[in-house]
Amino acid sequence: MTSRHEDDETERPGRIRLDKWLWAARFYKTRALSAEAIGAGKIEVNGERAKRSKLIQAGDTMRIRMGPYEHVIDVTGVSGTRGSAAIAATLYQETDASRKAREAMAAHVRAMNANTGYESGRPTKKDRRDIEKVRRRDS
Repeated sequence: MTSRHEDDETERPGRIRLDKWLWAARFYKTRALSAEAIGAGKIEVNGERAKRSKLIQAGDTMRIRMGPYEHVIDVTGVSGTRGSAAIAATLYQETDASRKAREAMAAHVRAMNANTGYESGRPTKKDRRDIEKVRRRDS
């Protein structure tokens, strides 16, 4: 007889909880962060909003929103342990359309940040003295 509080993966081989899979696939640093993202509705499984206890298996499709970026992935494997990034990369495959959309968004974000006016960094001591001269002249 199994306890109610055991992980669901022990009852069904080849399937794992969504929050644990996201952590093992290195989308989130901790299971708590993955559970928080799931609760906020940033994760969809097979086109539906999912709960953290949803069982994931190979062949499922996920939509993961992280900031301005959106990943659409196909699950290719399940794992309950967090391994290296190379191992985690074998657990999913991102669709080509998702990769292109993410790269376009990254270029857009870079373009938006390019016009901030802070390319040269902090003002030097000479720059600060010049600024003070201008301020004194205006007063």
